[in-house]
Amino acid sequence: MNEHAQPRPTTSDADPHRGSKATLILGAVGVVFGDIGTSPLYTLHETFLPRHGLHPYPRTVLGILSLITWSLIMVVAVKYVSLVMRADNKGEGGIMALMTLARRASGTSVRMRRVVVVMALLGAALFFGDGVITPSISVLSAVEGLKVAAPGMEHWVVPITVAVLLGLFWMQHRVTARVGVVFGPVMVLWFLSLGVIGVWNIVQAPDVLHAFNPWYAVRFLTTHGMASALALGSVVLCVTGAEALYTDMGQFGRFPIRTAWFWFVMPALLLNYYGQGGLLLVHPQAIGNPFYHSVPGWALYPMIGLATASTVIASQAVISGAFTITRQAIQLGFLPRMQVVHTSREAIGQIFLPWVNRALMVMVIATVIGFGSSNALAGAYGIAVTGTMAIDTVLVMIVARRVWQWSRSLVIGLGCVLLCIDLSYFGANTLKIMLGGWFPLVLGLLMFVVMTTWRRGRELVVRAIKQDGLALAPFLESMAEHPPLRVPGTAVFLTAQQNLVPQALLHNLKHNKMLHERNVLLTVGILETPVAEADERIRLIPLGGEFYKLILHFGFAEDPNIPLALSQCQREGIGFDMMDTTFFLSRDTIVAHDLRRGMAHWRDKLFAFMARNALPATAFFQIPGNRLIELGAQVEI
Repeated sequence: MNEHAQPRPTTSDADPHRGSKATLILGAVGVVFGDIGTSPLYTLHETFLPRHGLHPYPRTVLGILSLITWSLIMVVAVKYVSLVMRADNKGEGGIMALMTLARRASGTSVRMRRVVVVMALLGAALFFGDGVITPSISVLSAVEGLKVAAPGMEHWVVPITVAVLLGLFWMQHRVTARVGVVFGPVMVLWFLSLGVIGVWNIVQAPDVLHAFNPWYAVRFLTTHGMASALALGSVVLCVTGAEALYTDMGQFGRFPIRTAWFWFVMPALLLNYYGQGGLLLVHPQAIGNPFYHSVPGWALYPMIGLATASTVIASQAVISGAFTITRQAIQLGFLPRMQVVHTSREAIGQIFLPWVNRALMVMVIATVIGFGSSNALAGAYGIAVTGTMAIDTVLVMIVARRVWQWSRSLVIGLGCVLLCIDLSYFGANTLKIMLGGWFPLVLGLLMFVVMTTWRRGRELVVRAIKQDGLALAPFLESMAEHPPLRVPGTAVFLTAQQNLVPQALLHNLKHNKMLHERNVLLTVGILETPVAEADERIRLIPLGGEFYKLILHFGFAEDPNIPLALSQCQREGIGFDMMDTTFFLSRDTIVAHDLRRGMAHWRDKLFAFMARNALPATAFFQIPGNRLIELGAQVEI
């Protein structure tokens, strides 16, 4: 029941009137920067793992700090904050929004549009893989501060981490906009603490500031051979979370995120990284955990508590992002329908998907128990993020060339620079596949198979319905020549094919030998924009004989509410009284047929399983159960 329309491209920013700039900036600090803001907990430590063969000699420390510095500048500041965030779809960001822009920019090229969709699905699948790793390593790294404060409690790290994560997932359905207000002040305190601790350590070793010179990064990469590649796979941890800046743009807008990054978050991160580097210049033995060793002894326990709270907030942002991307994928037809619960009356984007929450909880807990430490998880962290970053670069270059009309030479030049950086990180992380990098790749592959199977399965269902369906025009002529019994009221038949007679209508006519006084063939169309404008919401086409075609358009960030949309049809010349309206829906039973050419048989079985367990269309479209009649139909694919 989806008809995909293609409205004109737009690059409007988020609504500037949703709140004061200061409030939006505070909210952005609390929600958007949690993941990248907690990366100082583990980045430098993971870079100097024994298996990399690096030692905290001054030149090595300065080289790695220089890599971290210019990674934050080039990947986050230049690429995401300055470039990618320009590619908004009516204020919405994220890889699904970027996909819709790039797909429209591909014009009539079917091959290009398919390539864009496949790349975006790969990126989204890798994002889900990262959504499992991020909460695991973030909370685990914070709790591991107990190893420094009280070495005897080391065996409690995993149980405490599991308890914190269970509490995090348990509270998801209770997370409202009011709870979110707490996130901003906590993260502001976190970043202020990062900056203060960093300055305190820099003062003791001011020579560490030389690392701002990119020559130290170049010298490190050219003199350390394979060790530099292994280190690069850990340095990338400092930019994990950059995708969240783009994904959450629809909630806060470009200006608050950019302001928070350049004037607050980025300086605090750099100060802390340089502070840890300064500590290593003076005390190389602190490499066991440079973050917590850089904290004064009297502040260690409070910092462990603040770090744990900050990583919970960071994990919350990733989980919320998974909810958002899942809903967008459902609306765009890449995942089966699921229950979406709104947890806030004030913030329309504050949603909770129970099934996704349960799946993430099981996988995250299993990951913590299975890997057991942040050191072990470091091998799994990074490859999914860098893969998504490379895909983002390609898609945004398509938008820059086709939508922004940038010159070919500029697009090629900038694209090559950004891809060189992304692929260097991705290549470095492929060296960690056997050390755990396989894990997010497997998760991403499973999600990619699920999304492509659902998409292809829906196409096969539509094809089967077209092959076996009855054309609408001859049917209407037959009804005019041989009118059946008519009863009072309005019948609404949900259908995906406007030129075919809905199966539910045929079943009703065959078994009940009658039609309603007014019959509406309703199709729900999902636009490639977040929200449908008022003038594109409703399209009504009279067919004669009290038959009508009605198309209701919704954006991919909206919840389709058919009764509410029907109440707005009065201005189109047709009113609906819900007490006098009956909805008819054909519930398809999918049967995998060995002789039909479509997908592999196991994918047919997978699609049939997902179709059986998908949320009923009536609940998804918010149709009242007491006004509904469902008629079964079998579809072979």
